[in-house]
Amino acid sequence: MFNSSSFAEALHSDGPAADLAEKLNLYGRFVGAWTFDATRRLEDGQVLTGRGQVHFGWVLEGRAIQDVWILPARNTGAQSSLGKWTFYGTTLRVYDPGVDAWHIFWSDPRTQYYSRQLGRAEGDTIVQQGADGTGAAVRWSFSRITEDSFRWLGERSQDDGATWRVEVEFLARRAAST
Repeated sequence: MFNSSSFAEALHSDGPAADLAEKLNLYGRFVGAWTFDATRRLEDGQVLTGRGQVHFGWVLEGRAIQDVWILPARNTGAQSSLGKWTFYGTTLRVYDPGVDAWHIFWSDPRTQYYSRQLGRAEGDTIVQQGADGTGAAVRWSFSRITEDSFRWLGERSQDDGATWRVEVEFLARRAAST
């Protein structure tokens, strides 16, 4: 018989797999709850804003990081200017020692948007690159990373990466412990 607590127990881990702990810390430092201010710039110049939340955790025997991104945040009232821009999706981030990179799988059943990327550290930034459903190049990056904050930037290129247009920016703060 299915039991949601047994599922959570099978999925979640207390920490990283010991043999990969150093490499897994690239995303492992984000484990916990965060809130973020989101800005989306549409091609027509319209700007949408809102407040969201993201939760990161160790999964699959501590060999992966899974996160859940939610906009608008579950605990907020009316949003100032989200329009149709909402999401409730999850990312699975799996380190691959063979290529010294992370396979990134995003899934949002609410909007039916799915994405696959490859992520690596580039200096103090984490850069994930891939393509969207139209074939356009996409690049997401974590930057300005501190223990209690980060910037998450989403960019799109229509010319194979020669130029990039910023589409979304999330400014995140670690949520207070409860």
